[in-house]
Amino acid sequence: MSGKLLRLACTAAVAAQAALAPVPAGAAPQPQRSVSQLLTDLQTLYRQTEQATETYDATADRLQRQKAEVTRLDGELARARLALQDSRADAGRLARQQYQSASGLGPYISLLLAPDPQQLLDESHVIEELARQRARTVAKLTGAEQRTDAVARAARKALDTQQSLAGRQKKQRDAVQTRLRAVERMLAALSPDQLAAVNRLEQQGVDEAQKALTAAGSLPDDRPPSSGGERAVRFAMEQLGKPYVWGAQGPSAYDCSGLTSQAWRHAGTPIPRTSQEQWHRLKRVSLRRLRPGDLVIYFPEATHVAIYVGDGKVVQAPRPGARVKVSPLASNPVLGAVRPG
Repeated sequence: MSGKLLRLACTAAVAAQAALAPVPAGAAPQPQRSVSQLLTDLQTLYRQTEQATETYDATADRLQRQKAEVTRLDGELARARLALQDSRADAGRLARQQYQSASGLGPYISLLLAPDPQQLLDESHVIEELARQRARTVAKLTGAEQRTDAVARAARKALDTQQSLAGRQKKQRDAVQTRLRAVERMLAALSPDQLAAVNRLEQQGVDEAQKALTAAGSLPDDRPPSSGGERAVRFAMEQLGKPYVWGAQGPSAYDCSGLTSQAWRHAGTPIPRTSQEQWHRLKRVSLRRLRPGDLVIYFPEATHVAIYVGDGKVVQAPRPGARVKVSPLASNPVLGAVRPG
């Protein structure tokens, strides 16, 4: 986890402490948790919240694409129905022509009774063309009916999928909000001294992790960014100070992958919406070969992402309650890195 954990929560935590009900007389005192235990608990809650957020983001992204598919199929169904109407009109004209021909001599009998046999031979193609025209009309009607039925089934299935995704998104939104409330409750239960101690311990862990990367030679040498990477970094740096809000993609707030996906979209290279998809679908690069604009992925589940800006630092939307900031590359446990474009 990166940066000043809980700074924004200090004022709210002090107020919440004052509002806590007194412990009833004779109640057993709660065991005092160590600073390291408190930090572990908070890191676990934040990680669970971000996992839930990334799951929500993935569903929201899929739902957005599904809505576009429903709209496309609705338009296709409308066109198919118009084509079916035209085919039915053609079939109706053919039926009327057959009825009229049946009530008179008809084209076949007329040709057979022609006074000039050579003319009969010369105009025999008329019979063939009439047969082909009737076959085309029937085939067109049959095809239009089949196409309309197929598109109608696809549209119904797409709409069912959309409704299912919407229900899943609501459950995932509720899961995120439940995680956030757990974080808020824990923050409210901490004293200012505990908050400060947790903050110091977190920073100490980040510093040690950064030194370990440096000692192992894992931090990258200075490399120039690509033109797209430079634009992505510039966009991300312009968002400094904006709040982390789960599911947000700007312009006033971001979550971690919302920031990275928007930065590269503004750089002219659209990338997947979530950190997991960014990890799975983009080109892997070693930390030693990082250049500004590359994405650093964190945690074994690839649930957090930041943009490398050079000099061993990243810009990121860290977590709920924090703001977009520049942090050491080792601000979270590193999984690996990927390169858009």
